[in-house]
Amino acid sequence: MADTPVLGFIGLGVMGSRMSANLIRRSGATVVVYDVVEQAVRTATELGAEACADVANVAERSDMVFLSLPSIAEVESVCEELLAGTGRPAVIVDMSTSDVARTRRLASRLDAEGIALIDAPVARLRQAAEDGTLLITVGATEARFAAVRPYLSCMGSDIVHAGGPGSGQVMKILNNMVLFLNMNALAEALAIGRAAGVDGARLFETLQLGSADSFALRKTATATMIPDEFPARAFPTNYAIKDLALALQLARHTGVSAPAARQTMGLLERTRDAGYGDNYYPVMLRLVDGRG
Repeated sequence: MADTPVLGFIGLGVMGSRMSANLIRRSGATVVVYDVVEQAVRTATELGAEACADVANVAERSDMVFLSLPSIAEVESVCEELLAGTGRPAVIVDMSTSDVARTRRLASRLDAEGIALIDAPVARLRQAAEDGTLLITVGATEARFAAVRPYLSCMGSDIVHAGGPGSGQVMKILNNMVLFLNMNALAEALAIGRAAGVDGARLFETLQLGSADSFALRKTATATMIPDEFPARAFPTNYAIKDLALALQLARHTGVSAPAARQTMGLLERTRDAGYGDNYYPVMLRLVDGRG
């Protein structure tokens, strides 16, 4: 790989568009991009990226390709397209939240083809992607982690080497599991507090002063549950179900029963079934307090 590799980026959605923008601005490298949404590609080129006609074109032009895609199914499909071209990248960095076992199988398959797969899923909110302050948990060998870290640092402020292939996904999945369980607890506390005659905003302000304080309380719950606003363009209930399903799958594979996670999954599924699948997932409050 060249001293300053050509970087490819595939998947310019809500998070990927912001992450790629920081890579374009900060990496000092040529960045080539592709997405099925033409406007997303145009926006990236306005920032200095170069557009590619398709995935194969990204493969031909790039030394290292970053992916920000909805699930492991899309990651596997795109990786097959990257393999099929006349040129291939040396490294693929999957920044999606993906199934652990399938990530590890894909890493083995790509390794046999001479390509390194690094899993580097991201945590934190859309604003962190905008600001380049994401938490990124990385599954890779020490040498591969060292090689990719400078580019990940363009997009995140906390870059954690989680362990070998798949370990970045483990940490991201468990981070989200704890977040969803915490939000479930906050919804229950708010419903009980209001029913008992306590002002909800005052309750959350007080919880922040004690041992119940958390990022979920100070940021997400306070911003959504108190005003009862759950926009459709934020992280939806359907996405939360997908991520928590990954955690429950991991629990089954490791022999852990995870009853609290299963209870929260049931709540999220009821929230979806009540018509809130596209709403920001803290809308689970409406099921907890009986409005669903």
